[in-house]
Amino acid sequence: MNLLLFIQANAETLPADELAEGAEKSMNLFEMAKAGGLIMIPLVLLSFVAVYIFIERYLAIRRAAMEDAGFMNKIKDYIHDGKIESALALCQSHDFPVSRMIEKGITRIGRPLNDVNTAIENVGNLEISRLEKSLPTLATVAGGAPMIGFLGTVIGMVKAFFDMANAGNNIDVQLLSSGIYTAMVTTVTGLVVGIIAYFAYNILVAKVEKVVFKMEARTMEFMDLLNEPAH
Repeated sequence: MNLLLFIQANAETLPADELAEGAEKSMNLFEMAKAGGLIMIPLVLLSFVAVYIFIERYLAIRRAAMEDAGFMNKIKDYIHDGKIESALALCQSHDFPVSRMIEKGITRIGRPLNDVNTAIENVGNLEISRLEKSLPTLATVAGGAPMIGFLGTVIGMVKAFFDMANAGNNIDVQLLSSGIYTAMVTTVTGLVVGIIAYFAYNILVAKVEKVVFKMEARTMEFMDLLNEPAH
């Protein structure tokens, strides 16, 4: 509180021309990042990591969600006609999680249905793990970036008080500005990176859940197909 009162008192005693000159100055992003100090380096790196993971995972999950509208109908026709090899070839010609799950199920036809279902679920778990790759890292960025920003805040305030203690009676606002810049800029940057990573993480999680729902629906559809001859 004393530091803020001192800054306010010094600002009130500045000449009008100096205030006008300060008002005309502006700070671009590079100067702001430079004012944040060394703490800005990990924050900038984390922002690049978050953007890369989001773009890479978004495209991968989007590809995984794609599916031939007539895929399951063709599988049903092949199995009803006893064309197991044709059904396998159809699965191998498609590159998405559902086709790999159904392919595994087809290779287990003739075994107990529980074994078939377990084999499909095992493949499904592997596919989900692939879809969720790097998501924990993105979650870590979302939680870690604000903490690093707050660390910069503490470092900046310590620097400001250190400079003030060593200045004696010759304290001015410019002497304290470096530490205050570090404190404020790192806080803002950490929060921005954390918020972006948080929203990116939740968007990807929602998309993965949609793919998982589709995988479960196709698994049930395939198992119902195998149960049909028994009725």
